[in-house]
Amino acid sequence: MPSPVSVPDTSGNVFKPEKINFLVNGQQHSMDLLPWVSLLDALREYIGLTGTKKGCDHGQCGACTVLCDGDRILSCLTLAVMKDGSEITTIEGIAEQGQLHPLQKAFIDHDAFQCGYCTPGQICSAIGMMKEGKARTRTEVKELMSGNLCRCGANTHIIDAIMDVQNQNGHE
Repeated sequence: MPSPVSVPDTSGNVFKPEKINFLVNGQQHSMDLLPWVSLLDALREYIGLTGTKKGCDHGQCGACTVLCDGDRILSCLTLAVMKDGSEITTIEGIAEQGQLHPLQKAFIDHDAFQCGYCTPGQICSAIGMMKEGKARTRTEVKELMSGNLCRCGANTHIIDAIMDVQNQNGHE
């Protein structure tokens, strides 16, 4: 996508693109973005990583969840300029050296998706949640994953997959 030009608003203020730098999935990206561009749009439209999904665009469904400096965030509610210099991990960066992440494997093993639209956000959110170390029981996992919606009804299988990985890692 071409670099944006300066944009005047109705009161005569002029907004100029700002140079933003991210480390996305281990690769450095530098781009000129207007201040209102969301992190989600920067990832999808400017970098071309379309694994992160645009669901509601209001922070209510979790389809846009990515990891930012290791923490799960809703990229549709995050301005790209706020994350200048951050390390971003999207679903495309979860697998390492051609090997699926344990959660990706567990999603397959537990048939934790139907249409797959929410899956990238579910996996990124679950990785962040496990890193937080707050969810040990199935009830806690369900509560802390409640911001990620699956409209197909695979929620039970999603929780099964997460619990399987947590149990493999010594969590109860």
